[in-house]
Amino acid sequence: MAIDQQTQIQLSILLGPDSSHFETLISHLMSSSNEQRSHAESLFNLCKQTHPDSLALKLVQSLDSSPNLELRAMSAVLLRKQLTRTGDDDDSAFIYPRIAESTRLTLKSVLITSLQQESTKSIAKKVCDTISELASAILPENGWPELLPFMFQCVVAADNPNLQEYALLIFSRLAQYIGETLIPYLSTLHSVFSQSLRNSTSADVRITALGAAINFIQCLSKASDRDMFQDLLPLMMQTLTEALNSGQEVTAQEALELLIELAGTEPRFLRRQIVEIVGSMLQIAEAESLEEGTRHLAVEFVITLAEARERAPGMIRKLPQFITKLFSVLMNMLLDIEDDPAWHSAENEDEDAGETSNYGFGQECLDRLAISLGGNTIVPVASEVFSGFFAASEWQKHHAALIALAQIAEGCSKVMIKNLEQVVSMVLNSFQHPHPRVRWAAINAIGQLSTDLGPVLQTKYHQSVLPALVGAMDDFQNPRVQAHAASAVLNFSENCTPEILTPYLDGVISKLLVLLQNGKQMVQEGALTALASVADSSQELFQKYYDAVMPYLKAILVNANDKANRMLRAKSMECISLVGMAVGKEKFMDDAKQVMEVLMSLQGSQLETDDPTTSYILCKCLGKDFLPYMGVVMPPLLQSAQLKPDVIISSADSDADIDDEDDSIETITLGDKRIGIKTSVLEEKATACNMLCCYADELKEGFFPWIDQVAPILVPLLKFYFHEEVRKAAVSGMPELLRSAKLAVEKGESQGRNESYIKHLSDYIIPALLEALHKEPEVEICASMLESLNECVQISGPILDESQVRGIVEETKHAVIASSTRRSEREERARAEDFDAEESEILKEENEQEEEVFDQIGDLLGTLIKTFKTSFLPMFDELSSYITPMLGSDRTAEERRIAISIFDDVAEHCREAALKYYDTFVPFLLEACNDENVDIRQAAVYGIGVCAEFGGSVFRPLVGEALSKLDVVIAHPNAQQSENAMAYDNAVSALGKICQFHRDSIDAGRIVPAWLNCLPIKGDTVEAKIVHDQLCSMVERSDPDLLGPNHQYLPKIVAVFAEVLCAGSTLATEQTVSRMINILRQLQQTLSPSALASTWSSLQPQQQLALQSILSS
Repeated sequence: MAIDQQTQIQLSILLGPDSSHFETLISHLMSSSNEQRSHAESLFNLCKQTHPDSLALKLVQSLDSSPNLELRAMSAVLLRKQLTRTGDDDDSAFIYPRIAESTRLTLKSVLITSLQQESTKSIAKKVCDTISELASAILPENGWPELLPFMFQCVVAADNPNLQEYALLIFSRLAQYIGETLIPYLSTLHSVFSQSLRNSTSADVRITALGAAINFIQCLSKASDRDMFQDLLPLMMQTLTEALNSGQEVTAQEALELLIELAGTEPRFLRRQIVEIVGSMLQIAEAESLEEGTRHLAVEFVITLAEARERAPGMIRKLPQFITKLFSVLMNMLLDIEDDPAWHSAENEDEDAGETSNYGFGQECLDRLAISLGGNTIVPVASEVFSGFFAASEWQKHHAALIALAQIAEGCSKVMIKNLEQVVSMVLNSFQHPHPRVRWAAINAIGQLSTDLGPVLQTKYHQSVLPALVGAMDDFQNPRVQAHAASAVLNFSENCTPEILTPYLDGVISKLLVLLQNGKQMVQEGALTALASVADSSQELFQKYYDAVMPYLKAILVNANDKANRMLRAKSMECISLVGMAVGKEKFMDDAKQVMEVLMSLQGSQLETDDPTTSYILCKCLGKDFLPYMGVVMPPLLQSAQLKPDVIISSADSDADIDDEDDSIETITLGDKRIGIKTSVLEEKATACNMLCCYADELKEGFFPWIDQVAPILVPLLKFYFHEEVRKAAVSGMPELLRSAKLAVEKGESQGRNESYIKHLSDYIIPALLEALHKEPEVEICASMLESLNECVQISGPILDESQVRGIVEETKHAVIASSTRRSEREERARAEDFDAEESEILKEENEQEEEVFDQIGDLLGTLIKTFKTSFLPMFDELSSYITPMLGSDRTAEERRIAISIFDDVAEHCREAALKYYDTFVPFLLEACNDENVDIRQAAVYGIGVCAEFGGSVFRPLVGEALSKLDVVIAHPNAQQSENAMAYDNAVSALGKICQFHRDSIDAGRIVPAWLNCLPIKGDTVEAKIVHDQLCSMVERSDPDLLGPNHQYLPKIVAVFAEVLCAGSTLATEQTVSRMINILRQLQQTLSPSALASTWSSLQPQQQLALQSILSS
């Protein structure tokens, strides 16, 4: 790059012999003045680009000899940044490859000297970081042969604990970065860690040795290598106990955090000494003399072990004595609550006065414990503890039991549903407790149980739960209890059918209207959400209350017109919208327009409604009439959808920067970085993205004017890994945008854009979806992406070009391979020594998710085959090596069904071109006709029908075997039970196709009447229409095998026609129906009266009546 002369002079002064200039530059890099700092940064970057050698030497000189502490520290940090390989394609920040060999030697030598001489520990640790980064880049290629001998020498220097600590710190980092490079030194490292943990008098050395050992154990991929370090475990635990015994709780907490990391990543390493380790942790958790933070970390260790089920399924469940103890520890944490007056006088439901950090931690852990261990383990323990707590006199114990019950409900739902009566009565008894906080907790439990144990709870216990909640709304002395009772009605009715709610509506709605007129905003808000939910659940049954309720709702909307009432107004808007949805467009139309006008008047003021879903509900009510309001609704949505995540990044081992206690911040650890994300921002973003999809879905071509703004927002969010809901919304939006564009072009509402616009949009969306699918970590979202891709292909159809189809095929292969890998991992888990019934249940759920992926792959390939037909076959050939193994008997029923369905599609849509696959696939089809799985049977017999239709001479030799296979399906005693109906109908259809296309290969006089005897078919309405049309054609051409000698089968044919005609349009197309009526009229005219009478007499009386009315009309 060209640099002007003045800058050249400036750089030569900076990098010249007088080091004061360079030190000034470094101090400016730390300046609080933005201008000074950015000027220094641009000079520093120029040095780096044009004089990397001089820059590196200046930095090590400053690190080695500057008397200023801050400058030395900053030099170490800057050096680390220049010597860190990022791994990106553009690794220009990493200067090491660009500097001369002599500079490299100086650099390495000064770093080692500096580490030995640096008297300030914090700076020495920064030097360790720099050494670690450089070593991780150059050690694997033997670029620093002096380093490891130097470190091994430091570690045994008992007279210099600082050097021991620094060397261990570097080992720890290297294990993280390039662990495999250290494997040749296994036994040396084992003795180093052992000595440091056992003999060192320095707590700092011991804790660093602990971290290094744990990092090293984590980097070992072979279990046999990890086993070498088993004997270090007691020493590792000793580091913790010694710190606690000598009152060094900060060190103890560090040790606990390291052990938690080990429990999460290598739980099996702990198995042989699990009893001692978990026992010690629970002793720490129970020790009231210790700091809360220490006790919480000990609990966190045990919970982390319980949660590490992918690596050590079921291990903690084998220790029931500890689970009981842990549960008691957590229950005691819930007792740490005070009856703070601020709780009673609170203005909103979020006020949690009196709740301590102990209480909050206990709550969170109970939830996690129940989810990770499951109901069979937790419920017996909980029942015993709860009965003691409910029997006690202190209100805190009743409160704790109710809070705990609500926390464990999600994880224990299956087991709790079996003991529901006991659970519900336990909670309802507490509705009468004298203490309002206990009554509040009881209502809270009912709300949570309604969600987690619904709809069983609603169906069985509505008669006791709803009246109890209505009664609690009368507690005017305690507005918090009233408001919470209203909120619980919301939870209850969300899982409720209109039939259950109907008998209670009068009582519930009149009570809620009383609460709406209450002076407390919190109570009004609770009543509004409850009313909204009751309306949503009761649907048109709400019509009779509409005229009484709506004036109150509109009054709140109009009067809540200052900033303090923003939430109240938002809730009234939501309530109005849901009530409108429930009663329907006609009843709501006039009010909807008024409400929309109020919303328009708020727009742009300080009073905008919070909840974007409200306008969407109005959009659903108003349909196309909503379009004029879109100009008001969209700008704030687009703004929210573009919110940047509010992220704080710190290093994983730093204690600063991120407040773990802050509920609004979620932290995740990625490599050596800890990332804190503000969840409220993400939730707002997710809601906005969802709404954009909903509007596109609802308004179809009416959404067209917004596509150009929405697509560039949603497409990049397919890879928004901070928040699943944002990704899910982006995924579901892709086909909606394409569909909107296609409909707009087709209906001439696309502002002059034509087909090329759809192509342009499709070219933008489909490659982005494929790339996101390739990187997607969540199985459930992979399935959604495949579904979305399938819809996009259906909409775009033939406008996709070959390279895009090729991309889809490659991604399909990748998805199949990734799925097989996950399957192997699950099989591995199932072989683990602690595997038990609970784990088996979890694996079952994961397998179901995996099947959803295969389902979507099958559907996607089906769409490609239907769209591109024979031109897709070269790609199908590539895929067949992935599809054929899915037919194997070792695969799940769903995979076998999908593989068969894919072949069915190829045979149906590629016809003659597909004949070459018959040898491979038809034997599987024939075998699968009698499979015990009904879905496989259906796919197989359907395929036989397709092959009979299009297989010609290739299928002819197989007709005999096909008939006997179909006969087994059709003649089975349970063939026509509802679960078998689809397979039966498809078998009958296939038999009809053999009769039609291979008449000369069968005993037609026997088989055609047998086919007729199976008619009509009623389960699979698609096949029914085809089969009944075929029957019509055969009658029209007087098929002799069908009519039989002397037309003996005519009464049966008329009976089939009668049944089909009585079913309206479900079993035949309009065209077929009119052909049947014509045939019957012809029969009336041509048959003799006696023949007609005997044919008619075979019908049931109601069929005779129906036919007479049809024929006479």
